Amino acid sequence: MMIKRIKDGFTLTANCFTQELKAIFKDSGALLLFVIAILSYPVIYSIGYEKELVRDIPVAVVDMDKTASSRLLARMADATEQINVKDKPSSLQEAKDLFYKGEVNGVLLIPKDFEKDLYHGHQTAVSVYCDASYFLLYKQVLTAGVMSSSYFSAGVEMKKLMGQKKSYEQALSARDPLAFKAYYLYNPSSAYGSFVMPGMILVILQQTLLIGIGMLGGTTREKKRYKFMVPSSSKSQKVMPLVLGHSLAYILIYLFNTVFGLLWVYDWFSFPDKSGFFKILFLMIPFIMAVTFLGMTMSVLFKRREHSLMFMVFLSPAILFVSGLSWPSSAIPPLIHHLSYVFPTTAAIPAYLRLRTMGVDLSAISNELWFLMGQTVVYFLCACAAYKLAMKQAFKKIDAEEDSID
Repeated sequence: MMIKRIKDGFTLTANCFTQELKAIFKDSGALLLFVIAILSYPVIYSIGYEKELVRDIPVAVVDMDKTASSRLLARMADATEQINVKDKPSSLQEAKDLFYKGEVNGVLLIPKDFEKDLYHGHQTAVSVYCDASYFLLYKQVLTAGVMSSSYFSAGVEMKKLMGQKKSYEQALSARDPLAFKAYYLYNPSSAYGSFVMPGMILVILQQTLLIGIGMLGGTTREKKRYKFMVPSSSKSQKVMPLVLGHSLAYILIYLFNTVFGLLWVYDWFSFPDKSGFFKILFLMIPFIMAVTFLGMTMSVLFKRREHSLMFMVFLSPAILFVSGLSWPSSAIPPLIHHLSYVFPTTAAIPAYLRLRTMGVDLSAISNELWFLMGQTVVYFLCACAAYKLAMKQAFKKIDAEEDSID
């Protein structure tokens, strides 16, 4: 008897698995999300960030001094990779007009008597105007201004010290007694694409999977395909094989999507990779399973296919913000941060970045692995409970339809 039940369970799981695969490939919306979106989104986003850094930002230099020293500083600013001196207006008002028209994104102002103050040993100032409402542009323009003025100031001080009959080494030591060396780990160029895309791919995997499962669930209820969701041979106590069969279809597809997004896309765009792909699978398998069972639990809430799309698109920006990818988790209000752990990406993204970008061992992300495994178990039980309730309602509607025919 036990062997027969196990055999029936495997048969039901296999039937549900094949039926769900057929449903996915017959549904153009699900196919668009499960296949086309995963093939296109990571590639399109990565192409958008392919330059990695914002370079050659157009700026205006207002040279009120018009001396050899002021022209040298302007050339030094133009030589930086961050900015490109596009125009040299004669007044600050002209530079403001260019800025408001959007022709330049910053202004460098060299004051009058700049060279005279330098020769007399007086402190002078160079003003940098940059648009702080656009953070990336602001950062690059400010960096270029500070870097060029710092190097220029160092050169002036070195010449002054060497004029006091000090050697170059002595002048350098006197000018910079405490040398500062910065080592940028894991993303040496501070590239934006290498920073944002690794975690973004996980968000794309989660959101497309949740939307697709919800869309299929909504379609089942919208078109009253109760006999598809509940095979005629199944009973309510056989909900576990039913959930396993449906989930295996999603997991199989997303294992291929994971290989594409986290292996091929990484290789094409040379994102930082300090771990082997098989280590990544140890993290991605419980992540995909947790997302799948969460999506199946939520899918019973949607009565129409578009409800899933509307609900998850509404949640997508919030999920990205609370994941810790675009804003540090430590700066997120504790209540919101704790609530964000409902979604597997909150635990998976920091673990994935440490594993892939920093090259840590699996033992360093053991807490996140156990958490994702726990989520998998909890969401599997939730999916079973949700499907059991949905199956009971489906049986009632099937019986009602049969009674009305009789």
